Amino acid sequence: MTQYNQYIELTQKAADFNNAAAVLGWDQEVYMPPKGFAFRGRQLATLSAQAHEMMTSEAYGALLKALLESSSLKEEAIRNVQISWEDYEKNKRIPVSFVSQLTTQTTQCFGAWMEARQKNDYSLFAPQLDKMIALKRQQADYYGYQDHPYDALLDDYEKGATVSQLDVVFQQVQKQLSPLVASIAAKPIIDDHCFHQHYDRQKQFDFSMQVLRRMGYDFDAGRQDFSEHPFTTSFSPQDVRITTRVDENDFSSLLWSSIHEGGHALYEQGLPTEQYGLPLGMPASLSIHESQSRLWENGIGRSMDFWSYFYPQLQALFPDSLQEVSLEQFYNSMNRVSPSLIRTEADELTYHFHVMIRYEIEKALLSNELQAKDLSEVWNAYYQRYLGVTPTDDKSGVLQDVHWSHGSFGYFPTYSLGSFYAAQFLATAKETIPTITTDMAKGDFTQLLNWLRMNIHQHGRRYRSEALCQKVTGKPLDFNVFLNYAQEKYAAIYGLKQ
Repeated sequence: MTQYNQYIELTQKAADFNNAAAVLGWDQEVYMPPKGFAFRGRQLATLSAQAHEMMTSEAYGALLKALLESSSLKEEAIRNVQISWEDYEKNKRIPVSFVSQLTTQTTQCFGAWMEARQKNDYSLFAPQLDKMIALKRQQADYYGYQDHPYDALLDDYEKGATVSQLDVVFQQVQKQLSPLVASIAAKPIIDDHCFHQHYDRQKQFDFSMQVLRRMGYDFDAGRQDFSEHPFTTSFSPQDVRITTRVDENDFSSLLWSSIHEGGHALYEQGLPTEQYGLPLGMPASLSIHESQSRLWENGIGRSMDFWSYFYPQLQALFPDSLQEVSLEQFYNSMNRVSPSLIRTEADELTYHFHVMIRYEIEKALLSNELQAKDLSEVWNAYYQRYLGVTPTDDKSGVLQDVHWSHGSFGYFPTYSLGSFYAAQFLATAKETIPTITTDMAKGDFTQLLNWLRMNIHQHGRRYRSEALCQKVTGKPLDFNVFLNYAQEKYAAIYGLKQ
């Protein structure tokens, strides 16, 4: 057996452990009974620790080093080994005992979050969150950083990202997006009552399944279920599962969650199966992942072309609610811009203020400027300051996201980055394939999906986000592409001067 084959065997074995843990994680959020949390935490900790030990062993490091010095590897093999070495050096800084501790705390924290949401009481979550934050500070110290502890955790989701870079991005959001939102706020509010009729749970779900199939989601390699918070999880490109949630009095809750998670799933299903467990078989980054979900959710799923095909079907499914609602009314309603409390249900403009609030809070938590016990009060103050709304309870406020219960500090900024990448990718796709919009009006997304597969999905982690964006669009991330898209779209909807 060659050294590279040894590397493949070891790396894929670690992936097997991680994916087995992912199956248990999926079950934890979808089907597991409440009493299962204690032992599930132990099970997940065992699998995560085993994978971590394998990927940080001296033998694995020596193998990688030998491969880096080899002159016989092909380009793909070289890139796999280079990325694995980067991961090895980083993971080596984290003790196995800490991995077990963090995994166990994640299960306890998630259980506390679930209970707190059900009882609408943040105080039930705060003690476990405080323990999680302490562990994440410790993790940042293990990794090491120059300027801000948050930089160390950002790197887990967006390689090379720093607070200094992200501060610039969110300054653009404040300075350039705020005027557009303000000009819309000066216009009459769009009536969106058509979304708040009664929509049968099963019919909603069945319709979302039709949409996912049209998008290209392969149900022979995935499934859709319900969960408290929608998510996508992948065990391989041939088993990628999504979840959604339903509100029978708000049609937008289920459908766009499904489309969003479907975009994530299409990316995972498009990764090369022959690279399973290896870097080139993994997503480029969280922001690129998010670009795929936001591209489908907003660039496609909230477009007139998309609904010119699907709306007649939806009207036929819900005649009592939609028979008297025109396509234009329905389109304008789904694109209503109005400050709101729930991030996942926010419009695509004010959404970025939701992300910015979480970004500011995470920085303060990691630098010890903010404590978990004070989080609900600070959260509410931020919402009043940036969006002009104040949560009336914890469930619609500080308890709305699952991320912190998972220890996912550094994740939220990738949502906005992903939206900006999405606008740039979609603009390039439309320039390359001018028939994309007419295809959508026919319910045909084949060319778009093929373009994404060829230009983004197939590369795995070969490129970092900025380099991939440069390769695909010919320039680095440019916030103005998103801004121009938003100005053009909402000028037409709201009758704004451009």
